[in-house]
Amino acid sequence: MGDTCCTPFSLGVFKDFVEKQIPGVYINSLMIGNSVVEDMENGFFMYANSQVDYACAKVAEDPKLRNGFNAIGFSQGSQFLRALVQRCGHKLGPIRNLITLGGQHQGVYGLPHCGAYQHATCDYVRRLLNYAAYYGWVQKSLVQATYWHDPLDEVTYKRYSEFIADINNEREVNVTYVTNLKSIDHFVMVKFDNDSMVQPRETEWFGFYAPGQATKVLGLRDTELYIKDRLGLKAMDKAGKLVFLSQPGDHLRFDRQWFIDVILKPYLLN
Repeated sequence: MGDTCCTPFSLGVFKDFVEKQIPGVYINSLMIGNSVVEDMENGFFMYANSQVDYACAKVAEDPKLRNGFNAIGFSQGSQFLRALVQRCGHKLGPIRNLITLGGQHQGVYGLPHCGAYQHATCDYVRRLLNYAAYYGWVQKSLVQATYWHDPLDEVTYKRYSEFIADINNEREVNVTYVTNLKSIDHFVMVKFDNDSMVQPRETEWFGFYAPGQATKVLGLRDTELYIKDRLGLKAMDKAGKLVFLSQPGDHLRFDRQWFIDVILKPYLLN
């Protein structure tokens, strides 16, 4: 959100950093659209499901990825990349490790930089957003609405969320989603302990508010999604495929040496 694939001051820097750490590595930093400007705009306004379809096609046509690859997603790109794995992973080269940093895997219910969860103004504004988030035209025209998850009305969320409720198998179970996700070697999730952008922060580890309120947060293993294993996460956990990592900073703030030691060496040098 608000970033692009290739700018030299953000993901472009990260791409150069990894290329220096792994000489000869091939990195496809996906551009959603025909220019850097389109890529940034599409992060706000291109229908999330169309973005995933677009990305699936771009990866499928890249001959350098056909023998397999690792996938790294940042912030909202995390859940979009997971959707790519689930929806079209069987049509691509083997996906070895899915690594997400600051992703919103159970969606969000809150406003960036809005302070304490119980602040009255924050709650009022998010209720206003909640009023319109599930309208069809909003789902199709505002990316962030597609992963807005209202814990106060789970019925409406599951019925009208056109992206996050679908990829989390919260309606009918899509077996392809389960099979494709379980086929990867590891699903690595990085949570930022002082994240001021994402509410609740636990969504970065697939946790979320307990249904019916917006105060108590459940860890992944206490959620219905895990207990009923609708997405295969419980089976993956038992197989040692789920990896939970954390960093003490704000959203997407991490030390390069930490990344080398904890992510690059164990999961990208294989």
